[in-house]
Amino acid sequence: MTSNPEEIRTDRLVLRRVGPGDLRAAIAILSDPETNRHNPAGPPSAAETADLLAQWQAHWAHEGIGYWAVVLPETGEVIGFGGLRHHELDGERTLNLFYRFRPRHWGRGYAPEMARAAVEWARRERPHRPVVIITDPGDKPSQRVAEKLGFAHVGDAVTAEGPVLVYRRQEVVVMA
Repeated sequence: MTSNPEEIRTDRLVLRRVGPGDLRAAIAILSDPETNRHNPAGPPSAAETADLLAQWQAHWAHEGIGYWAVVLPETGEVIGFGGLRHHELDGERTLNLFYRFRPRHWGRGYAPEMARAAVEWARRERPHRPVVIITDPGDKPSQRVAEKLGFAHVGDAVTAEGPVLVYRRQEVVVMA
């Protein structure tokens, strides 16, 4: 795995920096009511999705990291979006891990594979920034992914959209 976050390859995926050419896939994925089942705000409109994609690109330009388009290398299909963005949580700068995938690709282990690559990159390249996962209390699939990655529920918070659960990676400390 490379230290350049603009393109990371895993066993089955290419994670590449989002760009303007990803708008059609972003609208299809992010505006799908099924992918927003646990989003209290509901699915964004096409215009809101275009704004989100522009925000993601701006984050890349300013921070050198952001959400990727998740691509199947054999077909070039964008099957989802995910990655890391800087986020302030209770006054602490963190990296928030996010992902959304096309429903037809759920259950194949793509979310944990992408998330694992993101967490490994962050541990190596931004070790001073903890990675967090913020999820809706009813989003059991995202909570299972968090736990598979070694994250634990460390607290609750309230956002503009409502209550959320906060997961954080629990590092093992070896005592000498």
